[in-house]
Amino acid sequence: MKNIEILYEDDFSIIINKPAGLAVQGGKGVKNSLDKILAEIRNPPPLLVHRLDKDTSGLILAAKGKEAAARFSRLLGTERQAVKQYTAICAGRPEKKEGIINEDLIIRNSLKKSETRYKVLKSGKLDMTEFSVLELELGTGRTHQIRRHLAMNGNPILGDDKYGDFTLNKKLRKSAGLKRLLLHASRLVIKEINLDISAPPPEYFNGFLNNNLI
Repeated sequence: MKNIEILYEDDFSIIINKPAGLAVQGGKGVKNSLDKILAEIRNPPPLLVHRLDKDTSGLILAAKGKEAAARFSRLLGTERQAVKQYTAICAGRPEKKEGIINEDLIIRNSLKKSETRYKVLKSGKLDMTEFSVLELELGTGRTHQIRRHLAMNGNPILGDDKYGDFTLNKKLRKSAGLKRLLLHASRLVIKEINLDISAPPPEYFNGFLNNNLI
């Protein structure tokens, strides 16, 4: 799987639109991964600066060289110079049209402050069950943060087999063709270098929306 979609590249970085189902890093039981593909198509291999879940599609940045990797890690981490936006389709509708979920999350046996901003873009119904399309922005970058926060908020992401509504997911697999986690990293902004890259959600998002959200 060497035909990954490269959306941007310069002397210091490369930004990929990762497909759902592709692991970011290799490991036990992982036959293919993004870091392996990058090593095959670029020499020396770019270094991944942040992560996406295997089942999450969208934008991910890799740096060319250790110095660039350290710089981007600071910009995306401690210096908070980056904006990472996501698109998700969740069950139900949040109480407010836009807001902030501030729920501490347990990370490696320690409670960490976590913040996710959201905005409801549109909503609809299928068989009397309500769904919403959300735009989300990370205030912090905890493991599975968006998935966990939305589940805690009563609006689990459709297709989430770890934190979601398992009964609803099973129903939608049969009635609406739901096959994947409906979460996509849609926009990456790094203010210091005037970088602003967007990628629309995969076609299966549109297929679900066109069929089920009115």
